[in-house]
Amino acid sequence: MTNIAILTGRIARDPDTRETKSGTNVTGITVVTDRPARDKDGKTYKDENGYTAKESEFHRVTCFNGLAKTVGQYCSKGQLVSVQGRIHYTQWEDKDGVTRYGTEILADKVDFLSRGNGSGDENDNTEAPEID
Repeated sequence: MTNIAILTGRIARDPDTRETKSGTNVTGITVVTDRPARDKDGKTYKDENGYTAKESEFHRVTCFNGLAKTVGQYCSKGQLVSVQGRIHYTQWEDKDGVTRYGTEILADKVDFLSRGNGSGDENDNTEAPEID
């Protein structure tokens, strides 16, 4: 049995990096993916600008240890990335006693498909390492 998730999309906001009490580095990012929007008959349609309408989905991605440090250092809002990891479900009780559920991708690998904020600025000399 396999649990593999692969996402390709843009980072919605700058990474959130922290260190746990035990010294584990953790970085969270949100990756936005798009797909063609469909009408009630299942057909794609054009938006007001004449482009195929899209629906966006936001995915929480969590990175640990060395990957967390690298993603926190080299990633930024708007950057195009490919993430490979596994789907992880969580359940907790909030302060009012209501059971809450969450879904996230625990990343094993992040590939940088663009630099910086995705603006295409080729004058950015920051070299991001290859990470696994």
